[in-house]
Amino acid sequence: MQLKTVYNPQIRADSQVLRPISRQQADMRTQRVNGDLPGLCLRLYPQALYEEGMAEARSPGVVEENLSHLVLLLKRLDIADMGQCKFLDRPAPEALMQALEDLDYLAALDDDGNLSEVGIIMSELPLEPPLAKALIAACEFDCVNELLTIAAMLTASPCFVTPTPQREEAAATHRRPLLHNEGDHLTLINIYNAYIQHNEDDAWCTTNFLNPAALRLAVVIRAELLEVMQRIELPVSPPSFGCQDNCTNIKRALISGFFLKVAHDVDGSGNYLLLTHRHVAHLHPFSSYLCRRPRLNPPSWVLYHEFTISHDNCICTASEVHPHIFGKSEDIYFVHDTSNLSNNCLQTDYFTCNSLYHNSNGLEVYIH
Repeated sequence: MQLKTVYNPQIRADSQVLRPISRQQADMRTQRVNGDLPGLCLRLYPQALYEEGMAEARSPGVVEENLSHLVLLLKRLDIADMGQCKFLDRPAPEALMQALEDLDYLAALDDDGNLSEVGIIMSELPLEPPLAKALIAACEFDCVNELLTIAAMLTASPCFVTPTPQREEAAATHRRPLLHNEGDHLTLINIYNAYIQHNEDDAWCTTNFLNPAALRLAVVIRAELLEVMQRIELPVSPPSFGCQDNCTNIKRALISGFFLKVAHDVDGSGNYLLLTHRHVAHLHPFSSYLCRRPRLNPPSWVLYHEFTISHDNCICTASEVHPHIFGKSEDIYFVHDTSNLSNNCLQTDYFTCNSLYHNSNGLEVYIH
């Protein structure tokens, strides 16, 4: 058995599921063990399971992953009709439809279903579509320099090293000076800047329980993104990280791409109801909101980067956002209403497709 991460288009989230390995994977493991070293490879399962309970090959990624980026590239190649595309392994129709819907939400498609000007620019950026849209929006909000860093850090491997139980407190103590009051996205900027200031020193990473390989990769990715931005002649604003206006603009740019990844604390204790479905999640243990001392109350509204349905249901890389930022968003999915509504609505009116959600902050959110 192996623990796999499979994308569920119905709820726009990954799920961790246990599935049998394939016969090809079993054979590869045998060859890896018995290749050069003496000894035997003992399979702790019966022969019947190998012959009858395992598929011949592992499932291809196209049937298990979010297809938004793939569909964006196919659109750029003028393969407009996804139904006529000859996939070697055809993904589920609902996965293709969800990818097209997400691109439409991001304004990457025009009324005819072809790439818009924004969509063409998004296809030039080697990023997941929401992150590409956020980087484009940063040009308007004069925070491109900061969004480049965030995009690189989110695209690279996770920078945090999981400590042993005996060293958890030591890891938290070393990381606290790097935390940012405005949330995890800006904490990533602090970590990247500190890494550069320490001359990309691996020893500094080890001391602070950070992954040096992930940070080296983030440096490479950021340089490549900057080169693409300059090649397609998008404006790159000078760094202004640290002032309050810049922090607000960073969040406005992020909301432009991740407006479907917003969660609300329904009871004030860190139980977050996700915007697009009824799952309840919690902040990741590495979140800056949980590592602070003294620990403050969890933020009421957060924007997060990813959520995986697993044993702990954590949202990763979350930052506090305020409803008034939604009201300033140009996306049609957020409509500001000044009326005050009862807190009871938080317990009764949950987000569902084609529904309207009310809350005490006077915010109405339409999900199409």
